[in-house]
Amino acid sequence: MSATQTQARGYRKVREGLVVSDKMNKTVVVEVTRRTIHPMYHKYIKRRKRYHAHDEANDCNVGDRVLIEECRPMSARKNWRVKQILERAV
Repeated sequence: MSATQTQARGYRKVREGLVVSDKMNKTVVVEVTRRTIHPMYHKYIKRRKRYHAHDEANDCNVGDRVLIEECRPMSARKNWRVKQILERAV
């Protein structure tokens, strides 16, 4: 393919969250919390979602703050990988 025919690859989604489970082999569960405005009452409310992320070195522990990024599907529920450990649990 020439330079004019190549498609630009989109950026991968990145989320920051807290590790809530590390019981699986090479997998951690990361909970991402975001604040959004209620459509009627205009108050901030918390929304949270859990992602299964690939941790190749089994390096993450419960309580770590991590950065995860989107990747190819690795299993039925695992489409994210741990990109960086931002803060270790005490």
